Amino acid sequence: MRKPPIIHSAQDVRDSSFLHVERLDLEFSNGERRIYERLKGSGLGAVIIVPMLDDETVLLVREYGAGVGRYELGLPKGRLDRDETVEQGADRELKEEIGYGARKLKILHNLSLSPSYMTHMAHVVLAQDLYPERLEGDEPEELEVVPWKMAELHTLIARDEVTEGRSIAALFMAREYLAGRFLPT
Repeated sequence: MRKPPIIHSAQDVRDSSFLHVERLDLEFSNGERRIYERLKGSGLGAVIIVPMLDDETVLLVREYGAGVGRYELGLPKGRLDRDETVEQGADRELKEEIGYGARKLKILHNLSLSPSYMTHMAHVVLAQDLYPERLEGDEPEELEVVPWKMAELHTLIARDEVTEGRSIAALFMAREYLAGRFLPT
């Protein structure tokens, strides 16, 4: 197990290059008015990818999560770049994070983090027919790639290092799609 990075300082930031706070003055249909604040992403959206090494094996990554202060096991993911389609972004992130590209990419659905106070959405993309190819990414350290059998998702979600809701939801969406029980719209 890797040793987590040292936190040299932490400070509150009103706005950052990644997020800013937006205040909304809302009036509901019953005449009630409320002020809400939400975190508004500055990017073009994000992707979370379910990379299938074969029909039964998904590739996960172990990477440091600064929000929780430890290493987490989850799916590869990242922000979309300007002028990049969802499929292009998913393929690029795969090559950067796990060293594979995909010949077959299928957008399954979108996921929000917390629709009450965040605008962020991530596209869930199933990646199949993988082939080795690596691009240099922006991660500060090489990510550990961990193969996992889809039939063992129930044991995966019991692990202390698996807490990211988007990864868990995307894995179950992919499992249901691959079994023919979920048809994306």
